[in-house]
Amino acid sequence: EVQLVESGGGLVQPGGSLRLSCAASGFTFSSYSMRWVRQAPGKGLEWVSAIDGGDNITYYAEPVKGRFTISRDNAKNTLYLQLSSLKTEDTAMYYCEKGRSWWGGSRYDYDYHYRGQGTQVTVSS
Repeated sequence: EVQLVESGGGLVQPGGSLRLSCAASGFTFSSYSMRWVRQAPGKGLEWVSAIDGGDNITYYAEPVKGRFTISRDNAKNTLYLQLSSLKTEDTAMYYCEKGRSWWGGSRYDYDYHYRGQGTQVTVSS
C-alpha cells in the first residue's frame, strides 16, 4: 500500500524558511517522479515543484522559482521541499504526490495518483 506522510509545516514570518518532508512507503521510491502541490484557502490545487525519478531533474512553478528547492533522498525514501524567502501568498496546505512514471515534467494531474494528508504552511507577521 502506497503511503505518503508530509511533515515540517508551521507558522513562519515573511522572509523566513521551512523544510517540508514527505516520507514514502509501499513502492520503489527511486523509480518514480514526485511532486509538491499546494492549496490556499478558497483556491484550487496549484502545482509547485516536481522531481524526476532516477536522474533527479527538477521543475518549478514560476511563483516559487529561485525560492523553493525540491530534493529527494532515495536511501531514506523521503522527498523534501526547502522553502525560503517565504511570502504571505505562500500560505497553503502543502501536499506531496507520487507520479505514475519516472518523468516529472508532466503538468497533468492524471500523471500523479497518490497524495499525502498535507502539512500546513502559514506565513504571517
